[in-house]
This record gives sequence, structure tokens and C-alpha cells, in this order.
Amino acid sequence: MKISFSKAHGVRNDFLLTWRAEAPEGDRAELARAICDRHTGIGADGWMLVDPPADSEADGAIQLYNSDGSVAEISGNGTRCAAAFLIRHGHAASVVRIRTGAGVKTLRLLKRRDLDFEFEMNMGRAEIQAPRFDLPLSGGTHDVTLIWVGNPQCAMPVADFDFDWRAMGAEIERHPHFPNRTNVSFVKAVDEHTIDVRFWERGAGETMSSGTGSTGAAAMAVARGMAKSPVRVMTPAGPIDLRFEEDIYLTGPAQIIADGEFFVG
Repeated sequence: MKISFSKAHGVRNDFLLTWRAEAPEGDRAELARAICDRHTGIGADGWMLVDPPADSEADGAIQLYNSDGSVAEISGNGTRCAAAFLIRHGHAASVVRIRTGAGVKTLRLLKRRDLDFEFEMNMGRAEIQAPRFDLPLSGGTHDVTLIWVGNPQCAMPVADFDFDWRAMGAEIERHPHFPNRTNVSFVKAVDEHTIDVRFWERGAGETMSSGTGSTGAAAMAVARGMAKSPVRVMTPAGPIDLRFEEDIYLTGPAQIIADGEFFVG
């Protein structure tokens, strides 16, 4: 069988998008692992099944599978990619409403050049579930902030990245305190409007950037007085900008880079 896809990325956080009606039946978790594999598949951080508009509340809907086959509530970068996909196919215009596992999200198209898009996305409100939480890890107890931004986030302030944060991220992701696992961000203050962040995402591992991770990291930094709005999040792939009003608004790009078919043997 074959899977038709478009490949897109938001700040090098990459996704494969397929119309749900065209996706093969069967074990879609297994299909997600196959198509997202960077050695034997196309390679991506996640696979999204996209539905065209089905009601007046949204211009489309998405279901996101992480590269390990697990289902995610939402990806900020991925939702921008889905918005670009819907606009490209004529299902939306300058304002795009997308139904995600975390509810309907609204995006505003700021500019477009062919298949390069920039959006402002309403990320909603960040729910600080634990402003300061002592998380016991194998190397000792660490002070973290637990946040809900449509998915779970564990944000840890750090002085630098001169430690094995990948191993720590993997340990935190599957820590017993998080029965459904969690996303992890390591946050370094740069100045009053800038933070530098590294990401370990649930079901995907290290990613070059993260929309919801940036939202959680910025919310933690603002809550702790490490930064104030507007906040620029420096990621290994480039900056993501957020401003805090009643809701949090994220500005970032989405680029569609390829179309193709993947044959599943």
C-alpha cells in the first residue's frame, strides 16, 4: 500500500501531512512509525491526518501521531504546517481555524511567499499546574515548573547546556510522576525578553524547536520573573516569538517542502 503525503516544517520541526480519507486503514501507529523513520521511511517528527472542513466551527481538523506511533494532543509547529496545507488546498484563507486534540485553534496568516508561510497562532492560556516542583531524578532533585498548554510540559531553568540534557530529558519524559509521559524543555535566561531553550518531546525525542514547548518555556520564564512579554525563544533552528495578553500568541513560520508517496511493504 502507499501513503500520499506533503512534508512541511515549522522551524525545522518537521511533519508529514496526509488527507485522512486517503490514509490506509490498519494500524496507524505502526504506519506512523514506518513513515516517520529517518532511515527506512520519509523521516519526520510526526505524521498528521488532516480532514477538510466538516462544520462551521473549523476550517479543518488534524490528528497527530508522534514518530513513535503515540497520539499527541497538539503541536504548535505542526498546527501551523496544517494551516499552510489547508490554505494551499483552498480550504482556508487569511484566518484558519483548526480542530486539534486540544480544541479549536485560530491562526492568522501574516505573510506568504509561494509555499513559505508565516502565522500568528493563538496558543490559548498556559495553566501553571505546579510553579515550583521538586522532581527527583537519578542525579538528584531538580526544581521544575509543570505546565499545561494543550499538552503536558515540564520546564527546567538551567544556567547552561553543558550537561547531558538529552539523557535527562529522556528520564523526565518517562518519569513515574508523569503516567502519560511529558514534554521537557531546558530554559536558559538570556535577557529580560529572551530565553534559550532545548527541547525533548514526548514520543519524538530531541527536536530542533517546539511551538508548545516554546509556549511552556516562555510561560515558566514569565511566571518566575526570568523574562517578560514579549518573549523571544531562541531554539537550535531559529527564533520563535511570543506575546502574552489574556491568551498567548506565537509567531512563527511554516514551509511546505515536498510532496510524494511512501510505499509500505
